[in-house]
Amino acid sequence: MDLNRLRVLVAVARTGSVTAAAEALHYAQPSVSHHLARLEAEAGLPLLQRAGRGIRLTEAGRLLATRAEEILGQVESVHAELAAHAGLRAGRVRLAAFPSALATVVPPAAARLATDHPGIELALTEAEPPEALTALRNGDVDLALVFEHGETQAADRRAIRTTTLLTEPRYLVTPRERSWDGSREALTTYAGERWIAGCPRCRAHLLDACRQAGFTPEIAFETDDYVAVQSLVAAGLGVSTLPGLALLASRNPQVRLDRLPGDERRVLAATYGNSAPPLPVQALLTVFGQTCRGQVWP
Repeated sequence: MDLNRLRVLVAVARTGSVTAAAEALHYAQPSVSHHLARLEAEAGLPLLQRAGRGIRLTEAGRLLATRAEEILGQVESVHAELAAHAGLRAGRVRLAAFPSALATVVPPAAARLATDHPGIELALTEAEPPEALTALRNGDVDLALVFEHGETQAADRRAIRTTTLLTEPRYLVTPRERSWDGSREALTTYAGERWIAGCPRCRAHLLDACRQAGFTPEIAFETDDYVAVQSLVAAGLGVSTLPGLALLASRNPQVRLDRLPGDERRVLAATYGNSAPPLPVQALLTVFGQTCRGQVWP
């Protein structure tokens, strides 16, 4: 199939209309319609159907659009590999990482990369793991820092290669001066307290851990801001859990930290495709390994 026609289909899927896709691609609208018609002929199946005054993708169209994003991402990776084939004198790495990683392990790794390989340009994007993996699969980034808890990861990992950079502990975060009846490191001690929860993936892990401890936590506040979480705890408005990187990024002296036994989160570097990543990406992976080795926790 022609790559330009696949790009047109992806643009229609992303924008929701032929007109918007034409504007995004800087094509004339008849040209977009022509590409779609030829692509349907090549596929041998209808890819679009009328929906009121607009159009929508058929099931076959959605399937092809998803695969087309992956194909175009692989083509972009090939171009990057060819550009870097002559060596590390020049190159570019686009990195997506979650906030606490951007605040802790990314800056020293970026500085080391600049020192060891001054010709490599590094572009940074903040993204939580699901969005980072989507960007990786679509060819929008070359490397993604993601995390996963101890449970089996349910996300689609087809053609995703991962390297574990570090394993970070999780901590109970409670008001510094308050006393408790029970073990400070046991979730059951806080069964009757209000809780502060974060992103859906982290909250799911918290709910599962509390369920295993025999209770359902009362979620009183919701925020992904680890600075805000600690401020709420310090004000006596609840308790929470946070991973080690968040506490390395910012530590409120008015909270107490107690490490949760056996509760850890893995931080992974992810690349796309079955072949070795381009040389600039390999260089960044190397400095991440050097930076994360021997990490000291709170």
